[in-house]
Amino acid sequence: MIRDIGAEDLPWVHALNRAHELELSPMSEAEMAAHLARADYARAAEGGAFLLAFGEGGDYSSPNFLWHKARFDRFLYVDRVATAATHRRRGLAAALYRDLIAFAAARGVPLIAAEINSDPPNPESDAFHARFGFETVGEAVLEGRGKTVRYIALRL
Repeated sequence: MIRDIGAEDLPWVHALNRAHELELSPMSEAEMAAHLARADYARAAEGGAFLLAFGEGGDYSSPNFLWHKARFDRFLYVDRVATAATHRRRGLAAALYRDLIAFAAARGVPLIAAEINSDPPNPESDAFHARFGFETVGEAVLEGRGKTVRYIALRL
C-alpha cells in the first residue's frame, strides 16, 4: 500500500500538487522532480496520495521549514501531503502519517513538524492533525503569499 515514490510517479504527483496549489504552493514538473530527489521521505499510497518530508539537515529554503529549523534540533518536516479526490475517505493520508511516524521513530527522530493554513482556514487539516496529537507551536503571516499559517508539531 505505502511505497517510495519513483520516477514513474512524477506525472501524477505533479498533477496532484497542481490540483492543491492553494494549500501546497505551486511547482513546475522539473521543480517537483528535484524536490522529490531532495526529500528524506517521499512515499505514495495506492497511486492516489503522497507525502513529502525533510529532515532538519535538508536542502530546503522554505520559510516554514526554516521556522522549524530555527527552533528544533531534530525533526521531520511535512512539506506537502495530498490525496486525489478519487481516493479520499480511504484512509490513505492517515496511512502515510502512520508510516512517517514509524519512519521517524526507527531513526530516533523525536518530532514531526508541519504547518496548516489558518487564513484561509483549512478545518479538515486541523481536524486530521488533531487526531494524531499535533499541537500548535507557533504562527506566522506569510508576506506576499496572502496567508497565515499555524506551525504544529507531534512529539514522539
